Amino acid sequence: MFLKIILCFVVTFLVVMIVMPKSIEFFRKLKFGQVEREEGLESHKAKGGTPTMGGIVFILCSVVCVYLLNFSFFHNPYVHLITFAFVGFGLIGFLDDYLIVVRKTNEGLKPLYKYALQSIVAIAFYFLAQNFIPGFDHSLSIPLLHIEIDLGWFYPVLIYFMFTAESNAVNLTDGLDGLATGLSMIAISVFVIFAVMNKNYPIAIYAMCVVGALLGFMYYNYHPARIFMGDTGSLALGGLLASLAVLTSQELLLILIGGVFLMETLSVIIQVVSFKTRGKRVFKMAPIHHHFEMLGWSEQQVVISFWFFGFICGIIGIVLGVM
Repeated sequence: MFLKIILCFVVTFLVVMIVMPKSIEFFRKLKFGQVEREEGLESHKAKGGTPTMGGIVFILCSVVCVYLLNFSFFHNPYVHLITFAFVGFGLIGFLDDYLIVVRKTNEGLKPLYKYALQSIVAIAFYFLAQNFIPGFDHSLSIPLLHIEIDLGWFYPVLIYFMFTAESNAVNLTDGLDGLATGLSMIAISVFVIFAVMNKNYPIAIYAMCVVGALLGFMYYNYHPARIFMGDTGSLALGGLLASLAVLTSQELLLILIGGVFLMETLSVIIQVVSFKTRGKRVFKMAPIHHHFEMLGWSEQQVVISFWFFGFICGIIGIVLGVM
């Protein structure tokens, strides 16, 4: 089984590496280019016009490889549910990206509409899991204590917030070349370990296919990026991470494993609240990765530092999950 996991990882990586150059050329012909904010950093203005919506490629390659390399997965409810979350949130991001590139502004989906669509997919995920996942219940595992608490009616509320918060958190983090890609690879790899520990190999294979796809995407996404994942990719990855946390019963550890995503989100919340209540900014710019750029850090320094922090969060998450 471990060889199968590695094989799926390698195949998906190679498929993305082969497909991506033509995809970049295709997006460029369609003029699906990044639209930088006027109020953004001056150093980022040069990125305007860089092909975006690259998330389409690694989503499709991951899903296709998962099913074609494992025919038995056509009857696996865990695989179907992960696909629902991964593709469902990806479609929301695609709609947002498409409106942005067509209008040539940063105004995609209205926030209310975007959040409503995210909410629908999150709620649908819960009902599908309840009806098709064997033994699915409302219990929450507490790391270290080795106890489970039945949350009752609050469990679907937890799932709702997990999906909406995580998808938006990854989206906020996707502001530097390779940042969200690398952090997602780290976080997803942790859930591969949890899935193997639970002997739920279909989940492990699925997650490893996505890691392979992201590694191939990273080659073209790292600084200077030749393509961006767009909201298509970032929302999809957030939905994927939330689904993996639920299906491996590690809901609480998602907070720690996605520690950088949480930090990015909190920086935005703190900035907005501080400015609206005190008229002062806590950070030079939010999300916090831009704060470090304005302090004089290079883009690569910020990305690698945040990757390292994400790696530490992942290691601590593994330790807590196995103890």
